[in-house]
Amino acid sequence: MQWIRDHQPNPEKQRAYRTALIITLAGNILLAIGKGVASYLTGSAALYADTANSVSDVFYSFAMVLGLWLAIQPPDLSHPQGHSRFEPLVGLIVSVMMGIAGYEALRTSISRFISGGESIALNLPTIILLVSASAKAAMFVVIRKLAQIADSPSLRISAKDNLSDVLTSMAAFIGILGSSFVHPILDPVAGLLVSLWIFKAAFEAGKENLRFLTGAGADDDLRERIIKTANEVEGVQQVHHMMSDYVGPKLVVDMHINLPGEASLDDVHEIEDRVIAALEGLSEVDRAYVHVEPFDEVENGE
Repeated sequence: MQWIRDHQPNPEKQRAYRTALIITLAGNILLAIGKGVASYLTGSAALYADTANSVSDVFYSFAMVLGLWLAIQPPDLSHPQGHSRFEPLVGLIVSVMMGIAGYEALRTSISRFISGGESIALNLPTIILLVSASAKAAMFVVIRKLAQIADSPSLRISAKDNLSDVLTSMAAFIGILGSSFVHPILDPVAGLLVSLWIFKAAFEAGKENLRFLTGAGADDDLRERIIKTANEVEGVQQVHHMMSDYVGPKLVVDMHINLPGEASLDDVHEIEDRVIAALEGLSEVDRAYVHVEPFDEVENGE
């Protein structure tokens, strides 16, 4: 119960989550509607591909609202170590949605490519794509800042997706220009490029979140930083064991440290608390468990 009381959600992070979710959901719904209407009216393959991407954004926005709401709930008796594992699950759902959008964009673009494409008028599609790119650029800047405040991998993925959307909208825009001034085939070619970019972003997002969900450990650089942090605590003789694994988007650290065998119980407890505080002060670490052993026993091989 004490651990639960000591690990309540940070109000600033909760505000960042809520703001990011509102912006993401509202922005993606409006953009998907605008692109969908323009795609239907013009028949552009490139714009259709970009619309498919935006529709997937709407679905993942709803998944983020539910999943991140669960993830920021405080620890309770049913989940005494918190609900953070929901967050990488949300990230994985986002990557799946992006993959579905990529498939739909690829299918349509190939069909239009085979049929030879068509010239797209430079009116509504170009306006929609330029507005979309501008809106997504603004969302990228805001969501990235909120992701830093919340230290959230899901929001970081959302920010990256917004940046990808800027690039895909610009690719679709270039394809429409090319279909009018160079050759109609450039419109579905741009759609193909958009779909490949979506697949790339989906793969990277899925790879990162699978690490969080499958209990991967810290990489070598982070392991060294964790060990160095513990060794720098006054009184620690050495770290002779350290294991870490992701439980959600952050690490749980299990560490054995050596202290002087003649140290009093009060001194040992104080040093142990300082090591735990130092480790949990690292942004990548959620919880740290520290086991203390006398230094002289290790030296004697006991």
